[in-house]
Amino acid sequence: MIKTHTRLQSHELNTFLPGLSPAIVALGKSAEPAGLEPELIELINLRVSQINGCAYCVQYHISNLQELGVAPVKVNLTVAWEEAGIFSEREEAAFAWAEALTLIAETHVPDAAYEAARLVFSELELAGLTAAICAINSWNRIAVTFRYAPEI
Repeated sequence: MIKTHTRLQSHELNTFLPGLSPAIVALGKSAEPAGLEPELIELINLRVSQINGCAYCVQYHISNLQELGVAPVKVNLTVAWEEAGIFSEREEAAFAWAEALTLIAETHVPDAAYEAARLVFSELELAGLTAAICAINSWNRIAVTFRYAPEI
């Protein structure tokens, strides 16, 4: 069972490793030249955080999506995007790519997943999407490891 207390506060982590957070922020920002829509990035951040079971990041990205004005039904159905039937082809391709990368130990990111993503995204967009997925996976691993509680 997961304990509900924080193991290491974020400010303590930043004291021990002052370059860590800026490095992950820079990784996320490296996706910006790809010109991906902020809503798409936030949906991906939410989906990856759901997969990784990161309560802190799930809540954080739900709040961001609300601030962007994303319809609550889209936010609520992100967890079941394949069955929802409300997401664009681009969003569905991004979800599939994010899942393949997040579950890399299981999927090894098959060629078919790459080819499917390339049908919807340019090489630049796919590179940017990949960087964004790597960044949120890094944040999730830190928040889950140190049991960061969601800000409610």
